[in-house]
Amino acid sequence: MNTVLTLAPLVLYIVLLMVIGVKSYRRQPDEEEFLLSSRALTLPAFVATLVSTWYGGILGVGEFTYSYGISVWFVFGLPYYFFALLFALLIAPRVRQANNFSIPDMLYRSYNRPTGLLGSLFLIVMTSPAPYILMLALLIQFFLGLSFVWSVLIGTFFSVFYVYKGGFRSVVQTDKLQFAFMFIGFTVILIYLTRNSFSVGRLWQQLDSGHRSLTGGLSWQSLLVWFLIASWTFIDPGFHQRCAAAKSPAVARNGILLSLVFWLVFDSLTMLTGLYAYVLLPDIQPMMSYPLLADRVLPPFLKGVFFTGLLATIMSTIDSYTFLSALTFGRDIWRQLRPQAASRRPVQLGLLLTALIAIALIYFLPSVIQLWYHLSSLFIPPLLLPLLAAYFPSLRLSGRSTFMVMLIAFSLSSGAFLWGELHTVNGQARYLLGLEPFFPGMAFSLAWYALFFLKKQYRKGLS
Repeated sequence: MNTVLTLAPLVLYIVLLMVIGVKSYRRQPDEEEFLLSSRALTLPAFVATLVSTWYGGILGVGEFTYSYGISVWFVFGLPYYFFALLFALLIAPRVRQANNFSIPDMLYRSYNRPTGLLGSLFLIVMTSPAPYILMLALLIQFFLGLSFVWSVLIGTFFSVFYVYKGGFRSVVQTDKLQFAFMFIGFTVILIYLTRNSFSVGRLWQQLDSGHRSLTGGLSWQSLLVWFLIASWTFIDPGFHQRCAAAKSPAVARNGILLSLVFWLVFDSLTMLTGLYAYVLLPDIQPMMSYPLLADRVLPPFLKGVFFTGLLATIMSTIDSYTFLSALTFGRDIWRQLRPQAASRRPVQLGLLLTALIAIALIYFLPSVIQLWYHLSSLFIPPLLLPLLAAYFPSLRLSGRSTFMVMLIAFSLSSGAFLWGELHTVNGQARYLLGLEPFFPGMAFSLAWYALFFLKKQYRKGLS
């Protein structure tokens, strides 16, 4: 597998990545330059960095498509388009106008210090790059035949090196390269499959009923949770960071709208490729469906191009999430506790700490799909409404009330999750009253805000 033709695209990609990352370095950048590239992100740069960063879990998409068929588009496609559209129209311009550096910044300013610290702790877990480093390590191991440990270390190093020096500017510049490779890779394999295997029409005919079903055999409750999980868009630090770094509110809004077009195209490419893998390669490990398909059908050079596209897709998220996690640790936690700390040093320390924690967590991470599902179920309920209310003052609670909402909502969801893990049947969690962990925390949060709104309306009526 490791022929010169196969390795050539990968070597070219790594060289370009390092050159672009190092060239992005600015001597003695101020905080706004290091963290947000001086808030000068243009429309093309905004689209490239947002589109590529949003697809780091590409092996998880392949896993879901191989297992559940076209329902992947109704789980990982349509719901995200819906919430991204709402974010573009309602939230993105407000994020840019607020001139914050991060989500915790908004929580600190809108509420109080305890609320900001609690939100920061939640975001540290949410933005851990561990699952993406795991996927990258599996690809490196599969592609180069290295040991798993060396694959983890190499993947982590190349994803963090240029961010340590260049900050957000390096993330954006390298995302442009990764954006190109991810689209080229999946376009190449799909064209090759339709010309050398069989057409998309014949592919559809060879799928079983489960893979042609819109639900994929999932329960209504699971589908509802997956739909609501797409509201992660509202609390995703990557969305907020890029909107804060945009040149103007219009760039933030239009950048997300244009990104929707690219997401639609890329979703189509990845879904069809996953379905080809299901038909051509029965009984394989679903998470490795994309790499195994490429290894089976592509000639050496094109195989290298596709693998490079997979690497680029994952690495674009690793560098972004690593930087976001480091930013949260260094600026939103460390500097709150030690205000005299220098602006960049805690963030750089956070980069190293984030990488080390991710490496340690890799050995305990479940399926990518399950990781997305559970993290979203735990952290959307406590963060969604408080963050939205921060941008809409009429919905805003007091700092103390917001802190209690976040803490109790998280406790309810995490308690439900732990109950299920302690009560399993044939390896499947059995939750209290049959409710997925997402619902207790979200229901409490919604009820608290609904009571606040009704109380406010009642007082208005009296006055």
